[in-house]
Amino acid sequence: MRSSIFGNLDPQQMPPGGFVLENHKMLRVQLPHEVLAKQGSMVAFQGKMDFDYEGSGGIGKLFKKAMTGEGASLMRVRGEGRLFLADNADDIHLFYLENEGITVNGRNLLAFQPQLTWDIQRVQGAGVAAGGLFNTTVTGTGWVAVTTHGTPVLLDAAAMPTFADGQSAVCWSAGLNVGVNRTVKMGALIGRGSGEAMQLAFTGQGFVLVQASEGVPVPAPRS
Repeated sequence: MRSSIFGNLDPQQMPPGGFVLENHKMLRVQLPHEVLAKQGSMVAFQGKMDFDYEGSGGIGKLFKKAMTGEGASLMRVRGEGRLFLADNADDIHLFYLENEGITVNGRNLLAFQPQLTWDIQRVQGAGVAAGGLFNTTVTGTGWVAVTTHGTPVLLDAAAMPTFADGQSAVCWSAGLNVGVNRTVKMGALIGRGSGEAMQLAFTGQGFVLVQASEGVPVPAPRS
């Protein structure tokens, strides 16, 4: 996996596919290739393009979205030219997957290439203890663009035990083991986003991208 965090993607050695950071807050996608993007994220385009509502990607995913509150409505863009995407002036970061996967908070998923597969899945290990946490998992080979509120940090979970607030952890390697860590002193409020002395715990080979904010509160799952 290659990422734009801290300049890990050399523009001269970037894989093909047409995803380029115009700046830290705007993504430029070069068509004629199709792209799936967050509905409403188009800020400008040059050329000729068609925008079709993609929804949640099928009845099964629509049901999961309705039940969990996870996932963003998508649009499919076809045509030729340059497409510019942004979301509320949030910072944008690119990941190039090479037959691998990442799990992303749906509200942070900006765009990805159509050959990638995606689904809404429960975060294994977090379960009921974390309020029934669900994320969007994207797998395959191709580009993924995610947004963060502020400049994030990319943590190597293999280097040492890694913990993050559930609303601050934007995305992580799909192969990581995820659990819940509780502080010894339950009165200590760790993470304003959770309001509880509890964090997600990550182990294994991979990364965790953590934003500098707890962001918008995660809706409670419907019973």
